[in-house]
Amino acid sequence: MDRVRISSIADQWMIPTSKTSYMAGIESKPVIAAARGVWVIDTEGREYLDFGSGQMAAALGHNHPRYVAAVRRNLETISHSTKTFLNVDRLELHERLGQILTPPLQKSLFLVSGSDAIEAAIDLARKATGGVDVLGLHMALHGSTSFITRSLTFGWNRSRHGLAAPSTAAILSPYCYRCPVGKSFPSCEVQCLASSMELADANFTGKPAAMILEPVMSAGGIVVPPPGYVKLLKQYCRERDMLLIMDESQTGLGKTGKMWGHLHEDVVPDIMTVSKHFGAGLPISAVCTTAEIADRAVENGYFATRSHACDPITCAAGVASIDIVLEEKLAERAAAIEVRVKAAIGAMAQRYDFIGDIRGRGVLLGVELVEDQATRNPANEMGREAVRRCEERGLLVQARGSHSRTNVIRLVPPMVSSEREIDQGLAILDDVFASLSRDRAGTKGLAAE
Repeated sequence: MDRVRISSIADQWMIPTSKTSYMAGIESKPVIAAARGVWVIDTEGREYLDFGSGQMAAALGHNHPRYVAAVRRNLETISHSTKTFLNVDRLELHERLGQILTPPLQKSLFLVSGSDAIEAAIDLARKATGGVDVLGLHMALHGSTSFITRSLTFGWNRSRHGLAAPSTAAILSPYCYRCPVGKSFPSCEVQCLASSMELADANFTGKPAAMILEPVMSAGGIVVPPPGYVKLLKQYCRERDMLLIMDESQTGLGKTGKMWGHLHEDVVPDIMTVSKHFGAGLPISAVCTTAEIADRAVENGYFATRSHACDPITCAAGVASIDIVLEEKLAERAAAIEVRVKAAIGAMAQRYDFIGDIRGRGVLLGVELVEDQATRNPANEMGREAVRRCEERGLLVQARGSHSRTNVIRLVPPMVSSEREIDQGLAILDDVFASLSRDRAGTKGLAAE
């Protein structure tokens, strides 16, 4: 497909992409035609290292042979089935997922997207507790395709969507690099959470239901809560008879260096959602909880499904993804990639004074760029330019952040990346940072004149 036809189709048939979204400008960018492993290929035959893991959902690599085999098998047997009957692939996925859940998590149901799962998890918490109010972190992203999820996605500013669901509110995120209450950890004694919960108590309109968080806030800028934060949060939830929901869409199934993101804090959520590379390339998500919570919610009328929620073909992909993670020891590989990437970028930070912070877990990593390390003013334009120059050189990354910040370079290399591929991507990033440093020096020189 040539560029003239691409432009013609985009101009005539596509609803335009918002100029303020992270997808802005896709109409003029390379068009992906194929992918394999860590690489994607555009319509002109150019190859790119995919350090974004697609839309965060190709952490097992593109078109993993085991996934392809599972999908091919179901195309020849059964790909779609009514939900008024069980199917073999669905039963196998319930069992396989249950075997790797952290006890007492045990029960699961399947949906199509991460946003679906969040909406279903919120309803589950409300049915199980009899409460209504739900809290989220003010830099969170939990989806945008439902009234509930976009109302709990505070990092995009809810004003973009106009109406917001009632009984949804934000508390301050534990963003230690930019502390929202102007303190330093650990002497702060987690003041952001204490003050947030005091304010939440004053605003609850009735019995609260749940608190939701990502073990690592990904789109918000790869923000990792400080040690002890999640345990304290669960304690606050217990005191209020609230359930703790963890959105493991971007942290689950090995990506943080452990099977689940919550294992880093040794805190088991009451409800957990799974999506992204859960389907290894096909859309499937899960809501997981304890037997006690599931039974209580169902007694109160809980029900959640979609037309394609339990399709055999997506369930087979889910089984394949779990097998890939376990048998190829991808959680361990993610942990090793973290060490390699952080060491390399730590060395870059000695050369480039605009690297303010390096953080993340496993293959979910972020590099925060700043105008000045003392003031920590976000280098938004530099972040966007870094992404553009990486793309020019054959490396796909994204600039993320919350509340108008786009200064965190998010690196999410697939867990199957070889050391050579990791080093190749890091070399491109180093080259880009060197070019930005030269530009910065030249600008300062002109200013001095």
